[in-house]
Amino acid sequence: MNKVKILGIGGSPRKNGNTDILLDSFLKGAESAGVETKKVMLRNYSIESCIGCEACRKTGICTQFHDGMELLYPEIETSKGLILGSPTYNYNITSSMKTFIDRLYPYYNFTNDRPRQYSSKLADQGRKASVFSICEQPTIEEMGFALEAMEMPLDALGYDVIEKFPVIGCFDRGIVSKDDELLKRAFDAGKKLAEDLR
Repeated sequence: MNKVKILGIGGSPRKNGNTDILLDSFLKGAESAGVETKKVMLRNYSIESCIGCEACRKTGICTQFHDGMELLYPEIETSKGLILGSPTYNYNITSSMKTFIDRLYPYYNFTNDRPRQYSSKLADQGRKASVFSICEQPTIEEMGFALEAMEMPLDALGYDVIEKFPVIGCFDRGIVSKDDELLKRAFDAGKKLAEDLR
């Protein structure tokens, strides 16, 4: 990880929607600070749900499935920064984002006692992240647990989550593209993440 890289991951099934547009703004901000970026939309990947076989505890990798995560694991490992974005679905993140997060399980190390203690293979590497969610309703309460559902697993994996970015009152496809102030805030958040990583 000599060159700073930020991986942006979008969990919206809606192509060219608000999540896509805001993720672009985050990544443009990061690029303005001189880092490499890559955008991943989970809808373009076939990713199976974790079945809890726990084989990865022994092997260190997921051996149950040969799917889109095999493409994403190397991207995660070589990216010092991470941006996760999801629309709010029923007070939470989308199923594709939840599946992606669940499939990060191989990065944990567990002890054999009960309850098992854990550590992360990604910890103590200076990794940082930002998370954002977009909600149709006009109050933050209607966003429910979406931000925390992304923040808490990243924190457990050793990321310093420096930005929780809620967006409320947006539903129509692409409507955020008309909000210059919001796009600027996303740009600035991406730039800050990059600057903090450098």
